Amino acid sequence: MAGHFEPLSGGGAAAPLDDVEISILRSLAVQLLELIGPGEEPAGTDDLLASIFNDGPSEPPADPVLARLFPDAYGGPDLVPDDDVRAAAAEFRRYTENDLRSRKRDDALALVRALDALTPGGDGGAVLRLTPDECRQWLGALNDLRLAIGTRLEVTDEDDGGELLRLPDTDPRKPMVMAYLWLGGLQETLVESLMR
Repeated sequence: MAGHFEPLSGGGAAAPLDDVEISILRSLAVQLLELIGPGEEPAGTDDLLASIFNDGPSEPPADPVLARLFPDAYGGPDLVPDDDVRAAAAEFRRYTENDLRSRKRDDALALVRALDALTPGGDGGAVLRLTPDECRQWLGALNDLRLAIGTRLEVTDEDDGGELLRLPDTDPRKPMVMAYLWLGGLQETLVESLMR
């Protein structure tokens, strides 16, 4: 998988993707959307004030991936045993998680839509071209995908990827390790493209 991003003149970035890369990216984004869950119907202008104060959950998600995507604001109950801090974290979550879920959902949907809009070339691949706004959404979605996969693989901040690379090909985690590392490369080249 050789897809990587290059800057476009006038802003944005482009990456050649083959059919396998397109399929993997789309599949992972759809799985992320399923994990995040469906969104609420958009509020009309009459309901704008109500939507601003729409309460979300006050407890962290039980699924480790969702807990990583939607972390506690103040370190979590295991790290901060103070009742006042836990109450503040619950209140913060109640007013922010729905918006965060919506943004993550929008980012993943932008990824799927951009892939679905690709016109295959003669060699079975396509060139993905992103506007600056689409680049921001792709960065968010790529980050969320890496967080989700990294959580399932139990990657820690101390991991340098070397141990994961040494997994034998027969290990059932190997395909996810390769996807995790590839997504990291895509993310890195997208950031580099936007900084040029």
